[in-house]
Amino acid sequence: MTLEVNGVSHSVKVEPRVTLLDLLREELHLTGSKKGCDRGQCGACTVHVNGVRINSCLSLAVTNDGKKITTIEGLASGDQLHPMQEAFIKHDGFQCGYCTSGQIMSAVALVKEGRTQSREQISEFMSGNICRCGAYSNIVKAIQEVKNNQV
Repeated sequence: MTLEVNGVSHSVKVEPRVTLLDLLREELHLTGSKKGCDRGQCGACTVHVNGVRINSCLSLAVTNDGKKITTIEGLASGDQLHPMQEAFIKHDGFQCGYCTSGQIMSAVALVKEGRTQSREQISEFMSGNICRCGAYSNIVKAIQEVKNNQV
């Protein structure tokens, strides 16, 4: 199968049961997406597939043949962080950091989806991403800042 990950084309052979998360982490060595629950409940594995956020632990790699995948490693442009990454740093939107990549990937998609009209709406549409440290209020502040700075 062939897929584009962070702008780079990859031809890989995978068994039908391999998840996209395992392909990214174990074959392509992109370890930013985390394996949290392996059941789609925590959001630590969130990536974008053709611009849509998904839980990569629930997606079989073979179903992504020919698709464009973006991981946390693909958000920055060289040394220039994505605005959401900068906002997470500025607002201390992380503590232990384990969930941070999934939180950021969901947050970027959330802004694109236009689901940032209120704190309540942000909280609702980020509810699939769990932060066990409880940095939620700072995550919401980061998302609001990026949403407010869009042209």
